[in-house]
Amino acid sequence: MLQVIPTTLDIANDLVAQWHRHHPPVVGHRFALLCIDKIGLPHGVVIVGRPVSRMIDQYRVAEVLRLATDGHKNACSILYGAAARVAKAMGFQSIQTYILDTESGVSLKASGWQFEAISDGGTWSREQRKRKQKAPTNQKLKFTKKLNPKAADLVLNKKEKAQFELFDC
Repeated sequence: MLQVIPTTLDIANDLVAQWHRHHPPVVGHRFALLCIDKIGLPHGVVIVGRPVSRMIDQYRVAEVLRLATDGHKNACSILYGAAARVAKAMGFQSIQTYILDTESGVSLKASGWQFEAISDGGTWSREQRKRKQKAPTNQKLKFTKKLNPKAADLVLNKKEKAQFELFDC
């Protein structure tokens, strides 16, 4: 029987470095969760943060930045479900993630997430701003889950927004 517990970003990133197939650890997050067995051994980790795209509202949408497991059965589905429940309890309107187009998304579907879109893939490097590409450049599948769709929109003035950002890790 697997159980989900909170963890630190350092512990989560150590596991991402060991298990994730194509992405490095992350710099910041909103929260991280471990999936452990009855003796406390970790079998999976999820790191949730603000959306990577600056066009998506970071105050309404949470994003699964990394999910990695040692291959233990159901660990992915358990972590996607737990991440959505925690984000909902925190008041987010939705949660999203992107997977490679070569991945099935079966764990997301099993956790009640919906397929939303296919990205065009490619690099983030532009003529005006060159970047070294570390992540795969193929198309990505975007999955989302509505959490608090009827929640009141968060309207912040500049002072309130600045105070809110103090808590952004």
